[in-house]
Amino acid sequence: MAPNTLKAGCAFLCLALLASNLWSMLRWSEARGVYDDVCYLRQAHLFQRFGLGGFDTDASRDDDGYLKSKLKEIGYPTWSDVGTAPCHAPMKLTGRSVIQYPPGIGFVLALFPQGHQVVPMYMLATIAVFGFALLAIFLARKAASILVAAAFGCLAVYMMINPAKASYSMAPTMVVCALAGFLTAQWLAGPQNSARIGLIVPLGFLLGLSVDFRVANLLLASGYFLFLLVSLFASRKPLQVLQGTLFTMALIVGMAPTLVSNTINAGSPFASTYGDTNPDVRPLNLSFPAISDYLADGLQVMLFAVAIASTIYLLRRGKGFKRVALVTTANLVVNYAFFLTYSVATPYYTIPIAMLSLWSLLFAFLMQEMSVDTEDGTDGIAFGEVGTDEVRAQSLGQSHEGAIRPSAAEGPAEPMPLRHLSGRQRPSFGFQSIP
Repeated sequence: MAPNTLKAGCAFLCLALLASNLWSMLRWSEARGVYDDVCYLRQAHLFQRFGLGGFDTDASRDDDGYLKSKLKEIGYPTWSDVGTAPCHAPMKLTGRSVIQYPPGIGFVLALFPQGHQVVPMYMLATIAVFGFALLAIFLARKAASILVAAAFGCLAVYMMINPAKASYSMAPTMVVCALAGFLTAQWLAGPQNSARIGLIVPLGFLLGLSVDFRVANLLLASGYFLFLLVSLFASRKPLQVLQGTLFTMALIVGMAPTLVSNTINAGSPFASTYGDTNPDVRPLNLSFPAISDYLADGLQVMLFAVAIASTIYLLRRGKGFKRVALVTTANLVVNYAFFLTYSVATPYYTIPIAMLSLWSLLFAFLMQEMSVDTEDGTDGIAFGEVGTDEVRAQSLGQSHEGAIRPSAAEGPAEPMPLRHLSGRQRPSFGFQSIP
């Protein structure tokens, strides 16, 4: 089957799954009895009513009865007493009872009309994930990589129903993971230069923005910090200092809404709105109490296994692959160490790190494959650092010691060492020229 035909078929399959998801979402209810839903919708209501004043989530501001009505709607026993409202925590410094979650989801929901907020948010997020699935399919060059991209793309689209439906915070988080994975591959998979290094700014901002949706998403940036720190100690170049500084600043800017919310509601940008007495705030337990629960979840186990296998596979390849794999390794270690020692396990806690890792690894592989294919003009795939003499020789079917003869227009057909090719540059699709 021709590659373009296969791509079209895979794209149609993902489109059919997208249509199925959207049809299912049309029948969703915003009153499904989940306490977290009420608090996310209340945050949205505050933004719609007070604008930026909606950052103040004190329960006493429910003078229009919105919170009471929502609690009554789901049958909450003490709905008339907002002081007992779920997912609100008392703050020692401010004396308020405030929403424990960061403000990002409330802001996104506030973009849609009241009463019709959840479904359009999930629909748009699912369409965005579908877009990244299409991008992966059409970046692929070989039948095997097309099928891999399609399989993962379809899985990512399906997961917007299950388990992303479990928490409203998952919908935008899944989009951020896909986009951050793409930027990670763009940044690290090819030769490092000023244009690629500039990608560290939007990447840091995105990861900071993810904290506004889920506080635990801060862990998604841990692997990047470790990678930048080790790179700094290894090279001690000013450029590494600049990268780390830009990444940190962009991360802080991205999570600024959460810092503002903490300041207003908890009294300090670094004070948690979850409160000391909140049952969700628990110390880590080195006996790994959550392992059995995660092992019983087939999806999370599968994603973890695939992420580990893919990371090991790419670690054995060239530098471009290796850089992405190293970031992924650090991220997986830190995130899973945290969640496996946390006393509560849910069907979606480890999904963000798994998806960020897999999107990063997939796009890195596809970009390397595409760059080699574009450079040598063949259908072959060469693994390794794109642009090195050895890879060029492999992709052209020659030995590293061989010679490449220039065309007649360039002069006599004299043997030319491969090292001289480094002076030529050809444009590649959307990426930096290969040196």
